[in-house]
Amino acid sequence: MSVLLLKLAGPLQSWGADSRFTERKTRHEPTKSGVIGLLAAALGRRRTEPVDDLASLCFGVRIDQPGYYECDFQTEHTRVWDGLSARWVFKKKGLPLSRRYYLADAVFVAAFEGDEAVLHACAESLVRPTFPLFLGRRACPPSTKVLLGLEEGVNLLDALRNTPWQASERYQFRHRRDSVITLEILYDQGLGQADGGETVRDVPLSFSQAKREYSWRLVSHDSVTVQNPLYRSGVPEHDPWSALDGRTV
Repeated sequence: MSVLLLKLAGPLQSWGADSRFTERKTRHEPTKSGVIGLLAAALGRRRTEPVDDLASLCFGVRIDQPGYYECDFQTEHTRVWDGLSARWVFKKKGLPLSRRYYLADAVFVAAFEGDEAVLHACAESLVRPTFPLFLGRRACPPSTKVLLGLEEGVNLLDALRNTPWQASERYQFRHRRDSVITLEILYDQGLGQADGGETVRDVPLSFSQAKREYSWRLVSHDSVTVQNPLYRSGVPEHDPWSALDGRTV
């Protein structure tokens, strides 16, 4: 049994599962379809090529640094050629407006479990990807190496529970008074005890731009505690009045 571990970190990420038209939302964790798209890009697959082998892998993700939501309000301008002035001009009527949501300053650990040959091929391709890798959208490149490693002889949940905390050093330092940190895990139902779960339309059947298709999956929730490497015991609380010898104004 093998588990492929990925680190998904970048200034911006966006993982939409139910976006429609001009409202492009993001979930608070990476979607299975989005991360499979990243693997397909690394493998050099075109949008029209099948991804059944990747979709059959079991998927899980751990939220190491939740980040925060950002909204980008966009307008789209269409240019047309004006023969009289011999230059490009912008159409001023019917400009479409859209709101696109992102996760800023977030870090996740994603994991896939399944066919060893497929996982080894993915691991090799992530070292030298065929196409550029993005975290959900083309505007969201990763800020670090995506491949964390390939674990042998361990299941997906244990791999997510045992991987060291991947949050940024700044974020870990902010929580330096906590020796252990509780992290949320979301995974394909069936890998562990079912808790009712959540139904998400998040399994890619086709990435073709002519007809994108997705099926449903059940997502279960769990949590794990990890050690904080920057934990410092006895760190005093910040007292802004200490410079005034305890006097208040």
